[in-house]
Amino acid sequence: MRTANEILALPRTLEEFQNWEPEDGFKYEWNDGEIIQFKGMDKKQFYIFANLNNFFIKKGFWKKGTLVSEYDTKLSGIQMRRPDIAYFTQQQVENTAVGEDEIPEFVIEIISKSDNPYKIEEKITEYFKAGVKVVWSVFPDPKLVYIYTSRKQVQVCMDDDICSAKPVLPAFEISVNDIFALKTTPPSHA
Repeated sequence: MRTANEILALPRTLEEFQNWEPEDGFKYEWNDGEIIQFKGMDKKQFYIFANLNNFFIKKGFWKKGTLVSEYDTKLSGIQMRRPDIAYFTQQQVENTAVGEDEIPEFVIEIISKSDNPYKIEEKITEYFKAGVKVVWSVFPDPKLVYIYTSRKQVQVCMDDDICSAKPVLPAFEISVNDIFALKTTPPSHA
């Protein structure tokens, strides 16, 4: 049985954070000593992930890699983040099997109403510094998608605009409407 001090003890280093197993039902990220608490995906975010994952599978991208939800991603020696969705190549997946840390080249953040806009921008900056090449910020309520290919290059997409994961997955193109579609079949846009 753990003592009260052991239960309340927070990690002080990234290594301690990586071995920490909080039992409060929340998820956490590590940013240079700051422990960032958040909830996992809500139902709307999960539905968007499911639409994107169905599209990913239908178009055969699973042969090249995988989409992962809320995977612990070590961006640097001081940062452990959990992107809502990250794409890893098959080679990257195999590298993790032997203990290597991998940086996804394509990340999707599904923004909730409780997300702080400054923290979102901070996270996007961290992704690009770590080597991510494409970041989508998906806003469910206004049904918008911001596609970043660098900190200075951003495209705002809505309605029938096509969201692309170029240059990482050039053929991964889907309309904003299909990302948010309320249907039981996978999106059909090529």
